[in-house]
Amino acid sequence: MARITIENIRKSFGKVQALDGISLDIKNNEFFVLFGPAGAGKTTILNCIAGITMPEEGTVSFDGEIMNLVDPAHRNVAMVFENYALYPQMTVYDNMASALRSKLYKTDEATIKERIEKAAKMMKMEKLLERLPSQLSNGQKQRVAMGRALVRTPNVFLMDEPLAHLDAKLRNSMRTELKEMQANLGSTCIYVTHDFMEAMALGDRIAIINKGKVVQIGTGDEIYYMPCNEFTAQLMGDPQINIIPAAISRTPDGYAAAVEVGKETITLALPEDRAVFAKIAESGMTKTELGIRPQHISYSFEPKEGYFRAMVYSYESIGNKSVISAECGDYQVRMIAPNGLNVKIDSEIYLKLGLDRSILFDVTSKNYVIRYDEETIKSFAVKEVQ
Repeated sequence: MARITIENIRKSFGKVQALDGISLDIKNNEFFVLFGPAGAGKTTILNCIAGITMPEEGTVSFDGEIMNLVDPAHRNVAMVFENYALYPQMTVYDNMASALRSKLYKTDEATIKERIEKAAKMMKMEKLLERLPSQLSNGQKQRVAMGRALVRTPNVFLMDEPLAHLDAKLRNSMRTELKEMQANLGSTCIYVTHDFMEAMALGDRIAIINKGKVVQIGTGDEIYYMPCNEFTAQLMGDPQINIIPAAISRTPDGYAAAVEVGKETITLALPEDRAVFAKIAESGMTKTELGIRPQHISYSFEPKEGYFRAMVYSYESIGNKSVISAECGDYQVRMIAPNGLNVKIDSEIYLKLGLDRSILFDVTSKNYVIRYDEETIKSFAVKEVQ
């Protein structure tokens, strides 16, 4: 149980700047998620907290005590590595017991057995305890690595994509178990993932990491509904948000957005919202990019008033829903559809953009400008990390 504070951490490997001035304040007992693409610097942050990697600049503190010069063994952290890091000569049981048998955290064998059996039951690996790592699949090895951390009572759990190699059913159940476990143990947990659903389901707060920098910090809902830029908006969502170039102009009836579809320019009436357009007028912006989530695009296979024509590019069934991609000139638009549709590739489809749920981004900087949905604006605020 600890409050973890990272201040202006910098770390490079040769010419590659892995961390570029990272600062985070992780609350006691918080489930904090580091979310971003591969190579963003997420694992390096965990390694700096654990003491495996020494930052070149900045400090790592536990409850206000600077830990930079404290050995990893004395930081009392439990880490689940992405590459498992199991002892090949030890059985599953002994791997899980290894930390509890160390001189620093010596525990009696009865307690060790009780904790291992509890963790093994949670991870559904009761029958694997006498096996060696060489006799396990990658998914089973990952469960052992997680179990080894779960038997501990550390200041902080550090988890580097611990569910990546589990099968889908176990991964879904483990999300629930992890959240419940962290709440019951009352431990701080820092969790690395590049899976949008994991980040949203587990995190009390999420930090978006890209190119060694913190892009945005907030709850899952804050970041999903009020992303600070296009990168964050595209990262938070599956299927990802549609980014559509548009030009905004005043019309006799209000305002309109001109969207290019192939060789045509479609003029779409914008929802009446004086606050939105007052801000746009102040900025002098005429060209913009509209961010519209797939669920906010309506479609029809017959011509309809207010709908524009496109061509079906692909149709994918993904479990309880399907995704239609339509080609609109130089870009594609994704939308959600029910399963079981008879959709032919290269057939005509007619679309209507849900402009009353769209987000405006600056065409040059790609940063958030404003969102049309007033209720969402009242609920959340954009918090960009400079």
